[in-house]
Amino acid sequence: MAAPRKENVKDLITEATEELLRTKKLSDISLSEIARFAGISKGTLYYHYKTKTDILFDITDKYLDRQYNDLIEWTGDASKDTSMHRLVKYILERDISTAGMRLHLFYDAMLGNEAIRKKLLNRYSEFASVISEKIRERTDRVPADYCAWLLLLLSDGLFIHQTLGNEELDPAKFIRQSEQFIQEEFL
Repeated sequence: MAAPRKENVKDLITEATEELLRTKKLSDISLSEIARFAGISKGTLYYHYKTKTDILFDITDKYLDRQYNDLIEWTGDASKDTSMHRLVKYILERDISTAGMRLHLFYDAMLGNEAIRKKLLNRYSEFASVISEKIRERTDRVPADYCAWLLLLLSDGLFIHQTLGNEELDPAKFIRQSEQFIQEEFL
C-alpha cells in the first residue's frame, strides 16, 4: 500500500528551510537535511527543487510578494491615512520586519551567486518603482525616484543594525523620528 500523499509539498519544503535558516546559513544546510526536516524523501524534494537556491528564491518571493501586495493594498485603502509621513513609516516598519531572509540572499550574492544577485537587484528595482509611484501620488516636493531608493537603503541599514543588536540604535524610535521629520516637512 502506498504512503498517504502529502498536500502542499512545496510549502512543507519552504517552511522546513525557513526553520533551518533561523539558526544556520544556507551553505551549511543540505538538501537531505531539508527533506528530513520536511518529512519527505530526497526524491520528492528533488522533484520540486533542484537546488537550495531555488528553494530560497521561493521563500524570498513569498515574503516579497506579500510585502508588495500589502503595500499596494494599504496605499489603495481610502479609509487609511497613507500620507507621505505614514508611507515612510509603513515602508520602513514592513521592510525591517521581513528582512531576515534577505540576509541569506545578501550573503549568497556576496559569495558570488550570480542568480541570487540578479534576483535581488530585480526585486529592488520593482520595489523602488512602486515606492516611487506612491511617493509621486503624494507629493511633488521631493524627487520620487531618489526618495524611493533612500527608503530602501535606509531600511536595509536599519535591519542590518537591528540584526547586529546595535544598542545605540533603536529602529522603532528611528522610524518614529523619521515619520515625525517627514510629517513636519510636508505639512
